[in-house]
Amino acid sequence: MHRQRVICFIDGLNLFHAISALNRLELQWTDLKKLSKVFLKSHSEELTEVFYFFAFADHISESSKKCQKDYIRALQLTGVTIISGHFKEKNRKCPSCGHRWIGHEEKETDVNIALSLLDLAYQNAFDRALLISNDSDLAPAIQMIRKRFPQKRVTTVSPPHYFHSRELIQASSDKTKIKVEQLERCLLPSVLSDPSRLISVSRPLEYMPKSMGIMT
Repeated sequence: MHRQRVICFIDGLNLFHAISALNRLELQWTDLKKLSKVFLKSHSEELTEVFYFFAFADHISESSKKCQKDYIRALQLTGVTIISGHFKEKNRKCPSCGHRWIGHEEKETDVNIALSLLDLAYQNAFDRALLISNDSDLAPAIQMIRKRFPQKRVTTVSPPHYFHSRELIQASSDKTKIKVEQLERCLLPSVLSDPSRLISVSRPLEYMPKSMGIMT
């Protein structure tokens, strides 16, 4: 039986902040391929690729940077494709008191996601796209795909405890949501290695489960 091809596009920082709001650091060690498969129709679809869009932050602590890098390496070992953006410094000012400071703004991620969605649609690389994000800026790209390729479907997947973006819902074919229990069932193992076992990465101590009830 011919299976429908599904590609998952993940807004990394959007998902990261949603999980951070849960105060469950161990859930940051999520197996994104396994999580993506949760949203497949098991007998009629197959997951062909997972893209993770993320910007490395230089303005955070060294321990946080190490956690980021370890997680990216772990995802790469599972076959996830990483597409990187960057942070840009931005001058900010409080309108009430006039206090000024240097903030940081993520750049390129939404553009990279939109371009990848459109590019792979034109290459006929998928029949359905899963988009894990609630960033309304991605709505025009989805609208273009559905206009040019009405047979293709785009499913918006909202991160846990985030509201769906109204613009994304209106643009998409359908919607769903990540549940906390799905994250709990989709954690990466404590240690990952490549087939040769020459390259390996261990789960950071910060991401160790606090409850022995969580299976990893």
